[in-house]
Amino acid sequence: MVSIVQQIDTQHEDMIHDAVADYYGTKLATCSSDRNIKIFSIFGNNYQLIAELKGHEGPVWQLAWANPAFGTILASCSYDRKVFIWKETTSGNWEKIYEYAGHDSSVNSICWAPKEFDLTLITGSSDGAISILSSSGRDNVWTTKKIPNAHSIGVNAVSWAPAIMPASSLFYSENSGNKPPLVRRFVTGGCDNLVKIWKYIQEEDKCVEEHKLEGHSDWVRDVAWSPSIGVLKSYIASCSQDRRVLIWSLDGPSNTWTYKVLHTFDDVVWHVSWSAMGNILAVSGGDNKISLWKENLNGDWICISDTHEKSN
Repeated sequence: MVSIVQQIDTQHEDMIHDAVADYYGTKLATCSSDRNIKIFSIFGNNYQLIAELKGHEGPVWQLAWANPAFGTILASCSYDRKVFIWKETTSGNWEKIYEYAGHDSSVNSICWAPKEFDLTLITGSSDGAISILSSSGRDNVWTTKKIPNAHSIGVNAVSWAPAIMPASSLFYSENSGNKPPLVRRFVTGGCDNLVKIWKYIQEEDKCVEEHKLEGHSDWVRDVAWSPSIGVLKSYIASCSQDRRVLIWSLDGPSNTWTYKVLHTFDDVVWHVSWSAMGNILAVSGGDNKISLWKENLNGDWICISDTHEKSN
């Protein structure tokens, strides 16, 4: 059972839209409709506000921590059509090191690529476009690519695939010097009710639509590609205004994606998130509940825990 063991007074002055812990679980970043981002240090059960980042001119929808190999870097996206990239230059001191204003409408979702692809951030916007921002991480020089009309009505969610596909490492020997091939793919969800998978073609230096997945009957609110550490095949979770969560799985030989309905909930489902091992899925929605799901040996997804607030 999922229990609320602690509540944090963030002192945001409006609705909180995202709360994300960093790679090591020592910092928590929150963002709000009050246009502010707050950074807290985490020591056991103690949280202390250590920084407040200001600059967005509209509600801040989402945050994403970069891999710590590149330093302490946080990305944010907002209704103001902008993406900011922040860096902690010295302990407790943050600077905005890059601003992207290439979208024509609200930027709804951001996600960092696996570290094998350097500092690469994907963004999704209500203007229907996807942007990819890239830097080596050494000189703070950024290049941008934009995919217009990725989703005809707007992009709500983006998520990168693991750099190494599930089970591929089983076929490569570390002693032989061979390494599994790196795969640069990502998944998006949009207001056109579609989930789309995109692949980077290195020879042409562009991203192309690889699969169009149809299963939802209303706006797709979130997508999440599972990590490859603890699973033997690729999974994508998607959730929608249609109150359903779908689990998409890839059949390798046929290169075909199929889905199972995880569950039909009582309200819109806003967010899906995989555990670090990729074998447990967390789901949250408009019913203000969180549930955890896991696939059993028969291939069925079962609820292993749901929200239960501790009584005082």
